[in-house]
Amino acid sequence: MTDIVSADTPHAYAALTPDCVLDAVESVGIAVNGSQFPLNSYENRVYQVGIEDAQPLIAKFYRPGRWSDAQILEEHTFANELAEREIPMVAPLAIDGVTLFGHAGFRFALFPRRGGRAPELDNRDTLEWLGRFIGRIHAVGAISPFAHRPALTPETFGHAPRAYLLEHGFIPADLLPAYESVSAQALEGVAHCYARAGNVATLRLHGDVHPGNVLWTPDGPHFVDLDDARTGPAIQDLWMLLSGEREERVVQLADVLAGYEDFHEFDARELHLVEALRTLRLIHYAGWLAQRWDDPAFPHAFPWFNSQRYWQEHILALREQVAAMDEPPLWPTP
Repeated sequence: MTDIVSADTPHAYAALTPDCVLDAVESVGIAVNGSQFPLNSYENRVYQVGIEDAQPLIAKFYRPGRWSDAQILEEHTFANELAEREIPMVAPLAIDGVTLFGHAGFRFALFPRRGGRAPELDNRDTLEWLGRFIGRIHAVGAISPFAHRPALTPETFGHAPRAYLLEHGFIPADLLPAYESVSAQALEGVAHCYARAGNVATLRLHGDVHPGNVLWTPDGPHFVDLDDARTGPAIQDLWMLLSGEREERVVQLADVLAGYEDFHEFDARELHLVEALRTLRLIHYAGWLAQRWDDPAFPHAFPWFNSQRYWQEHILALREQVAAMDEPPLWPTP
């Protein structure tokens, strides 16, 4: 199954009309009632679709050209592995054994609707619970590797997006020397952090564990999407749960690891990577916005991107990260 809508065609999602969304769901034998509304997603397009005499379903239309069929199916397989072990991950629906469908040039999957609220990360019990949850995910993620999905590395999240930004003229001319210098320094700092950590293990990750990607219910947390799943160090799924001053983050880390290590061993050498991964996320995020800038949804949702002020603040943030990567790593204390 391949995209008919080319990833190189400007505004590839322009053809994904409301009628196309409904027709896609009906094409797999599910009767819709005509209702739908878009959910908060920019990389892909995600809709809640009303179903005749049943609960609504979530239809996720994958961005053309981003993932191969094999990479998407690895996402689905991982989600099913977790669900089969009663880990609260919402897995795609299978129809006649198939989870990835095609319609009008778009690839899509269907998911049951699951609700919830954002987790209270200022609650120590919540952090420990999240740690247990992620530890269970990683225990499964460590069983076997991804064969097709990419890895999170300094190259994929740092050097490649930096090169894209420079090659496509996104940096204002008067800020270009500063950006070139500080981004190069930042990537040198990342390399030093990785060298200090040594040869740490990698595994299958969720890949993007920030508070907005966790839904909380009375039964605890769950994730609804593995779209950013990739190979990387375990700490990638933990560090974004930490916030505030260093002293606060140290306590938060202890709480998260108290739950995590109930299910999966944590290699403390990975703490050398926390600020390196934060740096890579900053560079990758800017590159991601730049690569998607021809999608009309992005200028509308991120109007502050690519302004003079944005790049000034981005350069400042990278300078701060250069300093942060020289500090000793966080060390959990009870």
